[in-house]
Amino acid sequence: MTSTGYWADHYQENRMAADKAILKIHSGQRIFIGSSCGEPQHLVKKLADASIRFTDLEIIRLFSKESTSLSKIAEKSKSQNLNIRSFYLGSANSQSFQGDRRFITPINISDVHRLIKSRLLPIQVALIQVTPPDDFGWMSLGISVDITESAAKAADIVIAQVNRNMPRVLGRSYIHVNDIDYFVEHDEPLIEAKKYPDVEMADMIARYVSRLIDDGSTMQMSLGTTSEANLRAMMQKNDLGIHTQFLTNTIMKLVSMGVITNKKKGYNEGKLIASNAIGNKDLYDLLDNNAAIEFHPSKYVNDPRVISRNNKMVAMNVGREIDLTGQVAADALPFNNFSGITGMLDFFRGAAMSKGGKSILMLTSTKSNIRESRIVPRLTDSAVVVPRSEVQYVVTEYGSVNLFGKSFQERAIALISIAHPDFRDMLFDEAKEMGLLGPERSLKEEMHSIYPLKLEEIHVIDNKKITFRPVKLTDERFIQEHYYSLDKVDVVSRFFNERTSFVSKQIENTFIIDYHRDLTIVAVEGEPGFERILAVGEYYLDPDSNMAEIAFSVVKKWQGRGLSTIVIKKLAEAARESGIAGLTAYTSTSNKGMVKLFNLLDYEVSVKTEDNMISLTCKFQKENE
Repeated sequence: MTSTGYWADHYQENRMAADKAILKIHSGQRIFIGSSCGEPQHLVKKLADASIRFTDLEIIRLFSKESTSLSKIAEKSKSQNLNIRSFYLGSANSQSFQGDRRFITPINISDVHRLIKSRLLPIQVALIQVTPPDDFGWMSLGISVDITESAAKAADIVIAQVNRNMPRVLGRSYIHVNDIDYFVEHDEPLIEAKKYPDVEMADMIARYVSRLIDDGSTMQMSLGTTSEANLRAMMQKNDLGIHTQFLTNTIMKLVSMGVITNKKKGYNEGKLIASNAIGNKDLYDLLDNNAAIEFHPSKYVNDPRVISRNNKMVAMNVGREIDLTGQVAADALPFNNFSGITGMLDFFRGAAMSKGGKSILMLTSTKSNIRESRIVPRLTDSAVVVPRSEVQYVVTEYGSVNLFGKSFQERAIALISIAHPDFRDMLFDEAKEMGLLGPERSLKEEMHSIYPLKLEEIHVIDNKKITFRPVKLTDERFIQEHYYSLDKVDVVSRFFNERTSFVSKQIENTFIIDYHRDLTIVAVEGEPGFERILAVGEYYLDPDSNMAEIAFSVVKKWQGRGLSTIVIKKLAEAARESGIAGLTAYTSTSNKGMVKLFNLLDYEVSVKTEDNMISLTCKFQKENE
């Protein structure tokens, strides 16, 4: 009902104890409960205590970590007292809710509002938690706006727990006293999330993710250890923005450090946008009347059309498994199962439509027992949460790959390259068996190599961002395109003969490497996964002499701009760290550039000329050292 009288009178007339308020509920009704850390714990406990009085109540909620387990009551009564409907779009394989699987209703969170408002799923009673009213009768839904706002407006009866510990959060988080039927005043601490454990693999994933984030990006991230590590890795970024489901302590820490300013979002500039907060009291206190933060319903925050209005929107979410074609399974895991991951697909789609946007799927290469790979040939016992067409970047602790626009063969090679080395043989064999790899593909020992991220760096040259990095298995086609683009003179200089073909078998030593005995450094520009190779520098070890022979090629347009200088210094640094004694090169007497390159190194160089060839030698240590 909606009151039309003076709000203060309505409030006073309808204040009551929780026990009495629960009696307003009748058997057979559908009851919505406010979600996540905003759950009205006192009301839920009283409902649980009185549950034996009811039959066939249906509880509606986002999947949550229950302060009082209504699921256990449903289990005990064989659903005759209570039945549960949890909105959740995960794979439902987590052991933490294995017994509750039948209660799950898969749905994108952006669609829940339509389901409720249309009365396709009518709600008779909503149990919510709010702040005390202000001077005008407005109460804030606080840290749990998400679908609570929609449910409260659609419910026949609204029972509100009025808790002075609930922060008054700005934005579209308000409900008026006259729109609430009964008020239960009860102060209690809000639910707090445990501190996420530090995981070394999460920190490695974060290092790769941070390289995909540009200054001025707007970010969304799911909950969990990996996401927290990502945020910590963002501390050197500038002018980041936030448009996300969940606000956390770490996000607010970046705000206090000036990393998150929300100045370049392009939409809702200056405002941090969320629909829910999951953290501790320090976070909740920061939200109270904070003009820089707005909470909005999920129908807004999770709307892909709204998400896409943000500049450089980056959606970062955690997956459980991915198969070799790019299909993703995802679960609520320990430490992030307050509301599951119902918004993953919403944000992936919104980011794809954003100018400069990208989506990033993060997962550790193995499960916690380290005996099972999270990159699998097929998803067999898991539901597909994100279809292969929606997946862009995938990151593990072994690297990052871009699957957008890639064939099944390219996807399989990419994912194998970032799988745990112990599982790459199995994945390769399965990919061959499944027909994802051509018959000419063979498994090389180098496929087990671990990408040396420390050798990757970015330089700005002629106002363009150029990345210098070790070559990857996914670079095969780009290297072929590089060689085909070279002038005839440069081809002869690199290969010592005229060549018009650069098929895979002819150049595999360039892109199949072990990063120690053999190493290739490339200079690239463009989006990862679609880069153009501007320069290639490589060394090959002669084990008898412990000297590495090097070779170079640079596209004509970029010759003379210092690319080779950076590449040779990185090759020398890597070779020395790998215990190689020095570098050698053989080139024609007309190749003055190679001689100049060697002389730029900080080591003594010897030059020998024979016929039309020059032999260059650079040893990292002198003979008597």
